[in-house]
Amino acid sequence: MKIGLLKELWDFLRVRKKWWLLPIMVLLLLLFALIFLTSNPATSPFIYTLF
Repeated sequence: MKIGLLKELWDFLRVRKKWWLLPIMVLLLLLFALIFLTSNPATSPFIYTLF
């Protein structure tokens, strides 16, 4: 299901030439990953040392 969503998103970006949306989506994905990793008590000390 996620692969279909990513393919549809890629097709939208390619057909409509909305390339300026790509960096925004990448940053949102990285922010989501950071929030997800820091919510886990086992991995949060390793993430906090990066900052």
